[in-house]
Amino acid sequence: MKPIGPLPPEFAGRSGELVVAGRTAGEWVAEHGSPVFVYDRSVAAARVGRFRAAFPGVDLHYAIKANPFAPLVEAMAGMVDGLDVASAGELRLALAHKPADAISFAGPGKRDAELEAAVAAGVTVNLESENEAERALAIAERLGDTPRLAVRVNPSFELRGSGMRMGGRPSPFGVDTERVPALVRRIVAAGADWRGFHVYAGSQTLDAQAVADTQAATVALAARLAEEAGAEPPLVNLGGGFGVPYFAGDAALDVERVGAALVEALRARPGVLARSRFAIELGRWLVAECGVYLTRVVDRKESGGETFLVVDGGLHHQLAASGNFGTVVRRNYPIAVAGRMETEPEEVVSVVGCLCTPLDRLGDRVALPRADVGDVIALFLAGAYGASASPASFLGHPPAAEVLG
Repeated sequence: MKPIGPLPPEFAGRSGELVVAGRTAGEWVAEHGSPVFVYDRSVAAARVGRFRAAFPGVDLHYAIKANPFAPLVEAMAGMVDGLDVASAGELRLALAHKPADAISFAGPGKRDAELEAAVAAGVTVNLESENEAERALAIAERLGDTPRLAVRVNPSFELRGSGMRMGGRPSPFGVDTERVPALVRRIVAAGADWRGFHVYAGSQTLDAQAVADTQAATVALAARLAEEAGAEPPLVNLGGGFGVPYFAGDAALDVERVGAALVEALRARPGVLARSRFAIELGRWLVAECGVYLTRVVDRKESGGETFLVVDGGLHHQLAASGNFGTVVRRNYPIAVAGRMETEPEEVVSVVGCLCTPLDRLGDRVALPRADVGDVIALFLAGAYGASASPASFLGHPPAAEVLG
């Protein structure tokens, strides 16, 4: 038997049939079919409220890449201060729900057409290189527009304990620290609308002290770069990195501790940042726990003394839960039999998907109540990097439905 991760607090301790956004799992499946992702907006709203209480005076941005489901993006846009995008497709989605001056565009390899769309719309472009800066300036000159430009910084430090480290090493993301001041001076001299710094050192950490230390280091770095460049940044995007507890033994991030430390760091910030605004960019932490993936058992079989529950979903919808999206050692997401939430485990089974590959395993030797053909399996923490981060076209199976409740 292998352990499973902890259920999000909104779903833990429930009895009877799983309820998501006020309706049972069976009702969601009956209306929308199986498999289906259900996103509970009240859970996401609770995360936003918790952030506001912990980080007074700090802007909150939603990173659309975590989940670009349009109804969810619309809901999040009404709760946050800004939207962060990483493609022209996300840019179009963001512009439908937020004014241009509340949108930023990051990511390496922006095509000229994407830069042109961003400049023409008036969104902030987070520049990843000097070459990208020159292309953006040339495009703006051709259009006769004043571009809004910020510099993404590749810091010399990393976010300790992060699942995906994006600082402290050679990187396709951002401009190395020592080259940033010259690039800022170039942007200002060219007459662009200088928007500040974007510093993202890593993601998915549960270590509050590591996040606090990284944020303090980021504030100090932004001050030093501003002094060297001779330009006060209107905004310092501190990145994100807030993790969620996917696996057994994980403990939720103490965001209140992080917030208290940041309040102190900002209170003591150097004068060059006195008029700067600060933002934190979050995706996973805001929406991961609001999502539940529901998939129906289509076969129950025994093989070699083991029991397999074969479901009509799989890694083509929930790649991360199968262990094939950035994890080194496969571990189990929280999983349950949706109709028997109060029942003690009765057997050890593996929950496998419908794809013709042994990689398609959503639960590896997990202890669950008995489930039979027709029962619904619930896979939690499905609100971030789920449907849009999975190979939906693999083997030609249909996509999962998505619904916001």
